[in-house]
Amino acid sequence: MTNIYVLEVSTVLLCWAVAGYAIWKWGPGSRGRAVACPERRLRARVMAEQREAEFGCLRVTGVESCSLFPGEELTCSKACALRL
Repeated sequence: MTNIYVLEVSTVLLCWAVAGYAIWKWGPGSRGRAVACPERRLRARVMAEQREAEFGCLRVTGVESCSLFPGEELTCSKACALRL
């Protein structure tokens, strides 16, 4: 009987750990993405900031950095955010 309780508690803890990892991995925050830059017509790696606009719906709210402008503040129109 005690083994069943230990198994149940272990299963619940494992489910919580998997759910926490999934939220951390694919949830809101900064995420690297590849996109075609509409201004330079090249592929670029950008760091996009994602926020939860509605329940269960992530939206890109901004672009933090771009591989085409390394180490510079982004002064472009950030139209690539519409393609993410």
